[in-house]
Amino acid sequence: MRTRLKTALGLLLTGIMLFPVYWMLNVSLTRDQDMRKSPPDLFPSHVTLEGYRAVVDQQLPYLGTSLVIGLGTVALTVALAAPAGYALAKLRPRGGGIMSFVLLAAQMIPGIIMAMGFYAIYLQLGLLQTVPGLIVADSTLAVPFAVLIFTAFMSGIPGELLQAAKTDGAGPLRTFWSVVLPMSRNAVVTVSLFAFLWSWSDFIFASTLVNGGAHEPITLGIYHYIGNNNQQWNAIMATAVVASLPAAVILVLAQRYVAAGVTAGAVKD
Repeated sequence: MRTRLKTALGLLLTGIMLFPVYWMLNVSLTRDQDMRKSPPDLFPSHVTLEGYRAVVDQQLPYLGTSLVIGLGTVALTVALAAPAGYALAKLRPRGGGIMSFVLLAAQMIPGIIMAMGFYAIYLQLGLLQTVPGLIVADSTLAVPFAVLIFTAFMSGIPGELLQAAKTDGAGPLRTFWSVVLPMSRNAVVTVSLFAFLWSWSDFIFASTLVNGGAHEPITLGIYHYIGNNNQQWNAIMATAVVASLPAAVILVLAQRYVAAGVTAGAVKD
């Protein structure tokens, strides 16, 4: 009996949490003239695909830009964070503890403050309204978290393996590339997933640094549907549904690696 109650409670809570996702899908299939019904339809009475046609006609460039920014952020984050995590975990540089504290504190800085700082710098460098500029900005959110994840994971790699590589003549760089990085697959997948999700959903940096440019991400593409006299809710929700699919698919495929990567270093032998 208790098991059934727990199952029922779990299903109820899951349904509550997933209801916004269902409502997003429901509205994306609802006609404009049916939007203001009271009470609203739990199921669209007249299904329309106008919102999804708007996505195909208008939003594909924004989706492509977001994909480029997301992949660029992943590449830059892993390239910077993996060697840094290796150094903090195994090379033990002087001041490593202070560096870890600084990385932790960096995650507490509000995004809008960082965006204003980037705006002033990019204005001088001519990087406003550019994809590389937004990739660098998004990476600043992911790199501190990524370094901490890599440090925790790589701390659990047995020192005997590194010593064996050193005995075979491998230097620190070769050891990192040939031994440590292949063993850190779970951490790489975890960091890549979070970096992609952060850049894919970013609005603050996008609206501050690339708004009005030729290459805008999907978060700004959705925002363009909203105006004082124009609120295309089925198009907005259809775009949100389509924009959610890549993140959802990646999360489902990578969830077992993420669980291992996030919990790495939590238990010491």
